Amino acid sequence: MQLLALPAFTDNYIWMLHDGKQALVVDPGEAEPVQAALQAHGLKLAGILVTHHHGDHVGGVDALRPLLQGPVFGPARESIPQPCTPLNGGDTAELLGLRFQVIDVPGHTAGHIAYFLPAGPQGTPVLFCGDTLFSGGCGRLFEGTATQMLSSLSALAALPADTRVCCAHEYTLSNLRFAAAVEPHNSTLAQHRAWCENQRAHGGITLPSSIGLEKQINPFLRTSQPDVVRAAQERNPGALGDVAVLAALREWKNGFQ
Repeated sequence: MQLLALPAFTDNYIWMLHDGKQALVVDPGEAEPVQAALQAHGLKLAGILVTHHHGDHVGGVDALRPLLQGPVFGPARESIPQPCTPLNGGDTAELLGLRFQVIDVPGHTAGHIAYFLPAGPQGTPVLFCGDTLFSGGCGRLFEGTATQMLSSLSALAALPADTRVCCAHEYTLSNLRFAAAVEPHNSTLAQHRAWCENQRAHGGITLPSSIGLEKQINPFLRTSQPDVVRAAQERNPGALGDVAVLAALREWKNGFQ
């Protein structure tokens, strides 16, 4: 099973899993990159997984339907182009002989879901998390609360450490600049930031990350760490407890340059 990141727009990734004959894609915000990859690899489109309703994640769904030979799966509590099989946390989605576990991860949007594929034929576990978890960061709280986002991130952080984190945007360098402002003495963060800068300088991508790495470098997964708490409270002295720390970090990141 091959995992591909298909660049879309200016900084999106549409993720594709394929077995050499059939493929599934995740969050096709536009159709053209998917169409090109299907043609280049001689693949049939067996299904689509959608994490949330934003246009840069669903905009290509209808244009791909003439090629589609299977279902579209998406969050039950959001408006997704129809027809779409609705999913809630605890459900499963089966495609290409793979069984994805659905996790509710509200915060960025009200009904956002993620898809977790345990270790199997594709190798190490895989997480398609849309805009909830980014490498070094998390999504903006457009429709949800800090309490919801903390719960969602905690659920993802509990996945196996070797889980490949396939988020939907190449935001890593800007996220790591912020993370370094929060934890300037985090040596693992500094090393990974240097690696990511080298990747981007040579035209590479920084993803997928891993759950184990994110727990070491991502301030939004480290809201109990003393340096992270201290940094959040320097911005907001009332940031007491994990939820308040996450809220303070998210507000700080929103305006971070």
